[in-house]
Amino acid sequence: MQQKKIVWSVLTAALLAPVMAHATNGYFAHGYGMKAKGMGGAGIALSQDTLAAATNPAGMVNVGSRIDAGVDLFMPNRGATIVGGPAAGSYSGNGKSNFLIPEFGYNRMMGTDMSLGVSVYGNGGMNTAYTVSPFGPGAGINLEQLFIAPTWAMKLNDTHSVGVAVNLVYQTFSATGLGAFAPMSGNAAALSGTGTDSSTGIGLRLGWQGQLTPNVSMGATYQPKTKMGKFSKYAGLFAEQGGFDIPASYGIGIAVKATPATTVVFDIEKIDYGTIPSVANPLTLPPAAPLGAPNGPGFGWQNMTVYKLGVSHAWSDSLTVRAGYNHNNAQIPTTQTLFNVLAPGVVQDHLTLGATWALSPDNELTVAYMHAFKNTVNGAAGSAALLGGSNANINMYQDSLGIAYSWKL
Repeated sequence: MQQKKIVWSVLTAALLAPVMAHATNGYFAHGYGMKAKGMGGAGIALSQDTLAAATNPAGMVNVGSRIDAGVDLFMPNRGATIVGGPAAGSYSGNGKSNFLIPEFGYNRMMGTDMSLGVSVYGNGGMNTAYTVSPFGPGAGINLEQLFIAPTWAMKLNDTHSVGVAVNLVYQTFSATGLGAFAPMSGNAAALSGTGTDSSTGIGLRLGWQGQLTPNVSMGATYQPKTKMGKFSKYAGLFAEQGGFDIPASYGIGIAVKATPATTVVFDIEKIDYGTIPSVANPLTLPPAAPLGAPNGPGFGWQNMTVYKLGVSHAWSDSLTVRAGYNHNNAQIPTTQTLFNVLAPGVVQDHLTLGATWALSPDNELTVAYMHAFKNTVNGAAGSAALLGGSNANINMYQDSLGIAYSWKL
């Protein structure tokens, strides 16, 4: 019966995955696992559930044998304004505004100092759907990334652990309404409206956690760039004839037990968006190369640094409350706003709240809320020149509300 429950949970997560969409720290999620999401996404030094492999696989050996299953209702609001020219006006990219993002984790202790587990989660994504857009009717994109991460972790001694997650990655992409860019494409037949394409890849995430003193722990994690198969249906849109690899990310964290009931955590994470040509290549006038070429235009994104601060407080034996703050640097330069009308991932500041109720010694219910404050990037003068305008301004804000149920094995 227990094995059937696990299998059905994994299948449910995989089936729900196609409706996920993220856009918080660039197109990565602000955090993984409902408890971490309630603490600004911080979790490199403090692992609390079986989604730990998404942040630091070393923590899986510290959470015990358990199952976690949850879902987030993600509600982004995105738009753009073109100043001047025939396309002048404000546009809403909210043709679809509600998304479900599932998460699932399973971990089994193999003795007292080793664990095997799996985490299933949406790594990130981006969605816009413009009924009317500066580029014409029906413009929009949809990017989704699903990670299935079998994980091994081991305690080196009483205070230090290491872990490795093998990331099995599946991503999909579609684009519509981009015919206005056909003169810039080296393969206009593979630019827009060619349906949903998919690609796969295999990557790794490595991690370490250490208890330095009874009240202070630290952690570190590294995920190299994941080489993905090409989106061949969009070889005339993305650089490298449809390339869309997943950038490297890495970080360090600290957790301090300020009082017996209160823990404060802080993470610093780097995401190397600037190393992925289809994401990082700038759109220049005139274009340096056609869309789809190795050095063809992309979204002009730069590398990102993310700061995550969280606190948890055991209010009682059955209730733990959480809060957090998450901030990133702006990865979209003001000169690159036009193409990013399609991907306005410009939010920088996130406020989070969360709580866990212990329903019994072996079962608990966790909720988390996130609000990403509205941010607008006003394009530099001439950023909308391709449309005969002066400026292209993009904006976004977000809300999410999630719930997860957990049980010990």
